[in-house]
Amino acid sequence: MTLIDTHSHIYLPEFDEDRDAVVSRAIDAGVRTVLLPNIDASTMPALLDMVAAYPALCRPMAGLHPTSVAEGYAAELDAVRRDLDNVGGLVAVGEIGLDLYWDTTYRRQQMEAFDAQLDMAAEHDLPVVIHCRNAFDDMMDILENHLRVHDIRGVAHSFTGTVCQAERLMSDTNLYVGVNGIVTFKKSDLPQVLRHIPIDRVVPETDAPYLAPVPHRGRRNESAFVVDVVRKIAEVYGLDFDKTAAVMEANARKLFEL
Repeated sequence: MTLIDTHSHIYLPEFDEDRDAVVSRAIDAGVRTVLLPNIDASTMPALLDMVAAYPALCRPMAGLHPTSVAEGYAAELDAVRRDLDNVGGLVAVGEIGLDLYWDTTYRRQQMEAFDAQLDMAAEHDLPVVIHCRNAFDDMMDILENHLRVHDIRGVAHSFTGTVCQAERLMSDTNLYVGVNGIVTFKKSDLPQVLRHIPIDRVVPETDAPYLAPVPHRGRRNESAFVVDVVRKIAEVYGLDFDKTAAVMEANARKLFEL
């Protein structure tokens, strides 16, 4: 069994005290690849240090997270461009997108940054990892404009949309759906929505240190817990665990060209 955590921030300070142990637990759980989405220029050095320390396990992304977009975002985008030109082994442009949940002050700037990074992904022939919160229609409008010109591929990270949104996503884009610990939450509607999404358009993720799945909810999340996400995905689709793990691995390898 080989598991891939397609979205993990185990380079963040939350893991500074026990990062080696976190990596060991992931490997013991069957995780063989961990994809690291970036947040902004301040986090890229730690991300690259993580890749250098665990080159057989970790693969980097470059991108500007929407919650890091502010008035000076142009300089942040310049940093993303430099990373795309200079960092080897990048698997995606991410984590990019729109987040209007906490604050709408920089809505215009977020949309411009998202648009610019979609262009960068097309220029470098890389998939995108899209963060979208309280902004689905805005996200889709921007994405669909690009799809008229570019073959944008990628993943809707931490998808929690409705059936109608899932159907729009599946029919209008080449995006996969990133499924994390939310699918295990008691009050989550995601299991019902997933039944409207083909399993070959799903990839597993943790979003560590956030959103730990049941039975670890309330704890710091880590990449080893992707096994619990895959177990729940198997239950949703009525498949055994090994079959589901094999499909999840194949999906991730295809999308990110691993």
